[in-house]
Amino acid sequence: MTSAASPHLTGGLDTLVIRGRVDAQRAELTPRGELVHGCADILARTLAGLPATITRVDLDMGGVHFMDTAGLQFLDVLADHGRRRALTVTATNWNGQPRRILELAGLDTTDPLTGLDTTAPASTAPPALRTVSAVALERAECLHVLQEEVEQLRQAIASRPVIDQARGILMATHGCASDEAWHILRETSQLSNTKLRDVAAAVTASAEADGPAPPDELRTALQRAVARRRRG
Repeated sequence: MTSAASPHLTGGLDTLVIRGRVDAQRAELTPRGELVHGCADILARTLAGLPATITRVDLDMGGVHFMDTAGLQFLDVLADHGRRRALTVTATNWNGQPRRILELAGLDTTDPLTGLDTTAPASTAPPALRTVSAVALERAECLHVLQEEVEQLRQAIASRPVIDQARGILMATHGCASDEAWHILRETSQLSNTKLRDVAAAVTASAEADGPAPPDELRTALQRAVARRRRG
């Protein structure tokens, strides 16, 4: 028994493959690959294909080397299947990055489904995993914000040379100090709603021989910024 991801779900063939075997009333499944977008659908199809006589489903997660928040949906599908069918379900042998994600989510890294009551009706006993998943999603959002801040810092570092060049050009052109040139660039950015590095790049390019003049909106904002600094 094999279930594989299709390209339209994951962006690449066999990003996740679930193999398995059925022994009496037990199904042993071995996912291989990544728990990303589409992984929950793959698991759902695999579970739907199991014989009706199955009373236990065990997943060996040792072959999963990456997961994002889609992995929580994967676990939700497994938990829902166990509850609806009154089955015992487990997901064990987590390693590497997936194990770290479980730790960050506050889930049991031995088996994140530990303590789940699969005998209670869904309407009266929603799985504890759903609550923990909400916490995990919140943490994932915090991680996303941090990643964006890191990316902004990287861009700032990469933009530093052109910004320094633009400050030097403004200092030479308008006879201002370094701090004043910085304020002119920043104010021009705000007035024109243009990224600071783009303002700096336009100023630098315009100073070159036969360089293009800044766009009208940017040039107007720059003139206003310079005039304000002079009045100040």
